[in-house]
Amino acid sequence: MHKAVYPGSFDPVTNGHLDIIRRASIQFDEVIVGVLHNSQKTPLFSVEERVNMIKSITSDIPNVSVQAFEGLSVNFVRSCGAQVIIRGLRAITDFEYELQMAQTNRVMAPDIDTMFLITSLEYAYLSSTTVKEVASFGEDLDKFVQPIVAKALRRKLLGNEL
Repeated sequence: MHKAVYPGSFDPVTNGHLDIIRRASIQFDEVIVGVLHNSQKTPLFSVEERVNMIKSITSDIPNVSVQAFEGLSVNFVRSCGAQVIIRGLRAITDFEYELQMAQTNRVMAPDIDTMFLITSLEYAYLSSTTVKEVASFGEDLDKFVQPIVAKALRRKLLGNEL
């Protein structure tokens, strides 16, 4: 069985993330979305909220599961019994950082590969930071995130669910 892990903070999960998850689920028998709990940062959503949102929007993909984790991605990947780390690339600027991380991971865990999936063109501009900024002004989020995520963003940032 070929397992892959797609790690990230997903704060919040965007349609770009969902696109990568769906495409990875076609390539692998099992995809585990690893939601990073980083005690050094203060995310908008708790790790539990992020896990629940991703579970909700991926419930129609039978070979995808979602788990929270702390620490290094390679350690989490190894604990899952996976062989591949999935990473999405939006632009050339992502590549430099992601290449360094992949090379570092390869030194620490030579048995784990990194697979880069190029973000679909329709989501190439999209980031969680951008989504949070647009949401903070009460703008329409339909093109950026799934409805459950938009509702959670409006509740957190604006105090309403409209």
